[in-house]
Amino acid sequence: MHQQSPQRRLSSWPDFWFGDKPLKHVVLKMQLGDQILTLEPFPAGIPASMPPPPAGGPDLTALLSDELLLRILAALPDPLHSPASLVCKRWLRLLGRLRRSLTLLDWPFLYHRLPLRFPDLTDVDLVPASFASPSSCTATGGGVLTRGLVSVRMDPHAEPPIGGCRFLPTDVIDRGLEALARGCAGLRKLALVSAASESSLLTVAGECATLQELELHRCTDLALGPISAFKNLQILRLVGSVEGLYGGPGVTDIGLTILANGCKRLVKLELSGCEGSYDGISAVGRCCLMLEELTICDHRMDGGWMAALSFCENLKTLRLQSCKKIDTDPGPEEHLGSCPTIERLQLQRCQLRDKRSLHALFMVCESVREIMFQDCWGLDDEMFRITSIGRGIRLLGAGSLVLFRVGVTENIMWVKFLSLEGCSLLTTEGLELVILSWKDLQRLVVISCNKVKDDEVTPALASLFSVLKELKWRPDSKSVLDMNLAGTGMGKKGARFFRKFLQGRQHLKGKAEENP
Repeated sequence: MHQQSPQRRLSSWPDFWFGDKPLKHVVLKMQLGDQILTLEPFPAGIPASMPPPPAGGPDLTALLSDELLLRILAALPDPLHSPASLVCKRWLRLLGRLRRSLTLLDWPFLYHRLPLRFPDLTDVDLVPASFASPSSCTATGGGVLTRGLVSVRMDPHAEPPIGGCRFLPTDVIDRGLEALARGCAGLRKLALVSAASESSLLTVAGECATLQELELHRCTDLALGPISAFKNLQILRLVGSVEGLYGGPGVTDIGLTILANGCKRLVKLELSGCEGSYDGISAVGRCCLMLEELTICDHRMDGGWMAALSFCENLKTLRLQSCKKIDTDPGPEEHLGSCPTIERLQLQRCQLRDKRSLHALFMVCESVREIMFQDCWGLDDEMFRITSIGRGIRLLGAGSLVLFRVGVTENIMWVKFLSLEGCSLLTTEGLELVILSWKDLQRLVVISCNKVKDDEVTPALASLFSVLKELKWRPDSKSVLDMNLAGTGMGKKGARFFRKFLQGRQHLKGKAEENP
């Protein structure tokens, strides 16, 4: 039998696993000319047990200074930093100086190695490492609970399996914060649990003078006492409780008042799972004159808080996230006020079932230019029509509209951007009725709104689409697929195939019963 050459054998994948001659003492060489992989044995006279030559010579990077080598390593893509740190201890140390952000998962690493390993950190998240592991959680009986970026182990023997008491002790957190403050004085962003003592927070504020962004989890009114020590704080996120993960006393009007008097240079503020009312929001608006962005997530505020937004004289963005209610009792319209500086209104994963509170929201944001609804429950045609109702309309009962001031039927005519995503109750007719009255509309985004159909677009709506500067129109992916497959015969053969398949099975079953 004719024996194939090594080149011929490697041209086919199954032939590579040939076993007539063992693959020992060979060298793999890639011929760059024709890109063919060949196998060559060792030259005659060289014993097979001879060790291969050394892979590399002297370290040429030793001649470079740390500053020059650091500039070279900085040009590497981020995914290559971890493999490059395994080259030698010097590269490991220098690449640690390039690291700017870190999410801590092991708390002892904080006061043992973190300041030496990553001395130039500017963004540190300590929250995942602040949870105490359950002592009785075994490998077989325990589970892992994940909420966002936080993953903690659950104790099946405890009731409840995880709660607010599952954080590390205060003295342990204090030691870690003091080590972090001494080793990473250039911090600009820090996320931590407010279980730390007041002295440790003061230490962080004194050592990290450049800190501009702070995130406090399980925040309370008492935890906001030393907040005034952070002189350059501009972005603050307060998380009072997270449903299903941890609870706490939360932040009330007392804490919001302390915050307002201690952080007067705030530009962005986020309140998540916090309590409060008109008094707390009004204090923030009166004292934080530079506040431009306010985010309220899953709030527990009392009725009437929305009227305090009129005190935020420079507020440009209002964002509501995961709110089961907007305002249970917004109060009479003449006392509601307005915030004419708000340009962007964003509602994400909110329940919009109360017409009165939604109407009050758009009266407060009467000068809004950008509106976004994302995955909001209850946004049907009638609720969406409220976005174009001005102060000349009063809502009575279950949402009926009644004029109470003659000659005043103001619409929001200056909306320039509208984004609708995941609004499954809104129809094409309801969308058209509102946006045709917005003469300044320039950008429109409609994604995953299943009741908005392409075949229901009227000539007036199509004419509006033709003059828009930006249009993203993907309302119903199923209708778009059906339109693209129309006339091709695709999408129908599967039904005929399974019909014939079932008929064949029934025929065989009948024959089997006839001939047992």
